[in-house]
Amino acid sequence: MAAVAVVLWRTSDVVATSTTTAAAPTVPDAAPADELAPAWTATTTDGPRRVVEGGRVLVTDEHGLAMLDAGTGTEAWHYRRSNATLCDATAVDGVVIAVFRTTGRCNEAVALTATTGERDWYRNVRFRADVDLASTDQILLAASPTGVMTIDPTGNNTRWRYTPATGCRFVGADVGSSGVVVLQRCEGSAPLQVQLLDGFGGTVIWTRDLDTGGRTARLAGVGRLVDVVVGDTVHVIDPDDGTLREPLPLPALAAGDDARAEPLQQAEVGDVTLLWARGTVWALDQETGRPRWSVPATGLPARGADDAVVVPEDGAFVRRSLADGTELDRSTAAGTLPAGGRTALLGPVVVYATSDQVLGLR
Repeated sequence: MAAVAVVLWRTSDVVATSTTTAAAPTVPDAAPADELAPAWTATTTDGPRRVVEGGRVLVTDEHGLAMLDAGTGTEAWHYRRSNATLCDATAVDGVVIAVFRTTGRCNEAVALTATTGERDWYRNVRFRADVDLASTDQILLAASPTGVMTIDPTGNNTRWRYTPATGCRFVGADVGSSGVVVLQRCEGSAPLQVQLLDGFGGTVIWTRDLDTGGRTARLAGVGRLVDVVVGDTVHVIDPDDGTLREPLPLPALAAGDDARAEPLQQAEVGDVTLLWARGTVWALDQETGRPRWSVPATGLPARGADDAVVVPEDGAFVRRSLADGTELDRSTAAGTLPAGGRTALLGPVVVYATSDQVLGLR
């Protein structure tokens, strides 16, 4: 019996789990310097859309995640499991939520306090292996082609589930301030369906048909505007009633590029929706859906001080007026930024994250 107990202990989750904690960080109250240089880089796997939470920076790997010190890039705390594979992770409302696979499905979820690494909650789930996590204030979304499900990120309870109609599948899903949007394709030549669901109740608020001509449709983001990219056009949808606004034309994809894999980034700042695609950022007025301004950029800007945004551009992070895009000041940056990143500010540190790496500049 003693020998059996030793074997069970050695193969248990306790032995396979490596976890550390840390004291809460202090973020300096300072702006980025006029000249920035790379301070650190870190690799990440299928980089989470939101990497900054609780004054730390989130990176993931095959078996777990770590939160880094923004100033130095050193690990503050981690949570890893050698007997499980990380399916996906996201950060919201002061917690980092990770889903692991120990069987054919992603079957275990854990929430950890972003600042310290202490466990907030744990639960069993039954997600497909291709589950994709997204989050917004008070809502965690788990999405796959066969259904979506929302969870309270700080309370652990399931709010609602929604599955495609018979003969249909979801080809995209996201969550934002207006709720949950799903893209649904059905058998035959039926048009793409765009549906907005109430984020807390799961009821269908509206359904909009889009004729895509069989082309790939990608959901760029959900907020005070819902943006769906089809071919070289952004279909801008009013989240209140599903009406189409004036479409936004995009530059053509470069020869050989795959529309299914192109990075698309969207965020809300004040009364503007920021959309990055194909080397340009557009500031879309949320009332009209029309661009207030646009500039070439390597990725999505960050919210700055005094009604401004910080735009990652060629050789600099430029602070621009949210109202009209006027340059207010800039921080030059050594080196070349990879395309398709998301920018965040943590005091004097600029964090720039792509799908496979995170860069800290100061």
